[in-house]
Amino acid sequence: MSAQQKIEFAQRLTELPPYIFGRLNAIKAARRRAGEDVIDLGMGNPTDPTPRPIIDKLCEAVKDPKNHRYSVQADGIYNLKREVSRFYRAEYGVEVDPEDEVVCTIGSKEGLSHLLLAAMGPGDIAIVPSPAFPVHIHGVRLAGGSVLSIPLGTGEKFFSDLRFTLDNFKPRPKMLIVNFPHNPSTLTVDRDFFEKLIPFCREKGLFLIHDFAYSHITFDGYTAPSMLQVEGARGIGVEFTTMSKSFNMAGWRVGFAVGHKDAVGALSRIKGYFDYGMFMPVQIASIIALRHCKETSKQQALLYEHRRDVLCEGLERIGWPVEKPRATMFAWVRIPEQYRHMSSLDFSLLLLEEANVAVAPGEAFGPGGEQYLRMALVENEQRLKQAVRQMGRFLKLK
Repeated sequence: MSAQQKIEFAQRLTELPPYIFGRLNAIKAARRRAGEDVIDLGMGNPTDPTPRPIIDKLCEAVKDPKNHRYSVQADGIYNLKREVSRFYRAEYGVEVDPEDEVVCTIGSKEGLSHLLLAAMGPGDIAIVPSPAFPVHIHGVRLAGGSVLSIPLGTGEKFFSDLRFTLDNFKPRPKMLIVNFPHNPSTLTVDRDFFEKLIPFCREKGLFLIHDFAYSHITFDGYTAPSMLQVEGARGIGVEFTTMSKSFNMAGWRVGFAVGHKDAVGALSRIKGYFDYGMFMPVQIASIIALRHCKETSKQQALLYEHRRDVLCEGLERIGWPVEKPRATMFAWVRIPEQYRHMSSLDFSLLLLEEANVAVAPGEAFGPGGEQYLRMALVENEQRLKQAVRQMGRFLKLK
């Protein structure tokens, strides 16, 4: 076998930090190969099945040879974009033009990354509250831009930090990325937050991206607001949604960007150079999901709410207090006091070694996540109770 020639990769690749989840996944895999029963609360990967009507429609559509070709448009077939428009009207009372204000994406992560590629370049700065979902940070950097972090929040201090950042940094930041309900911290907002943020962004000339991935996984009667419910929102930004969580379609890779006409057009244009859009049977099945599976989505949220109660109340019983989230599929848990001398990664590795429970270390989401762990509500009730017992035995022994 001939020797491999050395390749000089681009600086953007060399500047990426080590992928923490990759290291944890390798350790999980090794333990499982050794016969260990690892309970995985680390990844927000739904384990519940996709609703049957969606699967049935996929099976029907995939048999039609016309659907085996490239998708007609990289930004999504018109009927799916029209269904997204109808969904926004029914759920939020918002009218969006399916032709010019909706683009279908291969999951929201792909769409957000490609929009950043269209909007950001060398010298451009985005403000990203910390902690943050990694693509919000590294998507900007891969596009050639820079990130300024401010502490995550929703109150007056958050707006004060924003104002200070905009008034004191040169070049002036051009973009703000927010995410509510928030991954990983589970922080939520009410509509009045956006009623303040939208005019602020307009006044400051700040483009706004809202990652709305957990829009319908809400608990205790809470309803998450769409930023597009606020007048003027479509004039200053876009909102990303996804089928992954509420409809258990994570592996299907279906998402949407809705809002600012020029931004939607830029994303559509750049996607035309990178992909041919989603497999058409997946798009057709997604229409059925939006049209007929809203009740299933509500039942899924109730299931996550029950799992939240099982996990959080179990942690309380073993002396590990946690605030119950009112949205998302996660719990955001501070490291027990006696272990706060450790990094969140080191404690996660210790928990995996001693309790056979995998969690996501907070530092994977930036410096603002240090001293915290993210636990996903993806396992069933019995497995969650088992995880609590194993963590309880570990904490008691130590």
